[in-house]
Amino acid sequence: MEFRNSPALVAGAAIAALAISARTAAADPAKDVQVAVRALGFLESAPHGDVVLGIVFDPGKPATVAERDALMAALGGGMPAGDLKVTGSPIEVGKVGAAGNVAALYLTTGINYAEVAAAASGKKILTISGDKACAQGGQCVMSVVTAPTVEITVNHNAATEVGASFKAAFRMMIHEI
Repeated sequence: MEFRNSPALVAGAAIAALAISARTAAADPAKDVQVAVRALGFLESAPHGDVVLGIVFDPGKPATVAERDALMAALGGGMPAGDLKVTGSPIEVGKVGAAGNVAALYLTTGINYAEVAAAASGKKILTISGDKACAQGGQCVMSVVTAPTVEITVNHNAATEVGASFKAAFRMMIHEI
């Protein structure tokens, strides 16, 4: 059987190349949360000392559970950033309204952003996601994407709703919508 220059072989090679390039440009939750944690220090009224980042996930969606696990592993026993030491606390999407003392919420990709936005806004909690669409849609304050390059988007209206304002130096480095 001859496979050279067959359409199936060419298509297979193209699909493999796309899969490899997609894998290398895929999101890295560990890097995203590291940048997000550093961004907390740029808040006008930045938290200090030991703080908790709530990791919001949907137990019915395996991808959000996997992202939660990756984020919790990245935070480990505490991720230092300036004078902050940030630990994670997993929070189910339906229990955000009862979330305790958290400095911010990190929304895993694929949860119901609108549900979390409503609960977080009422509690004046900053929300962050690795999904740019979350900030673009006004359902979270900030998105942090680190692949292929670092891109931070802040939704001005969502930030205003929770009373979050960022230092001028930070605002020069981000995309504000």
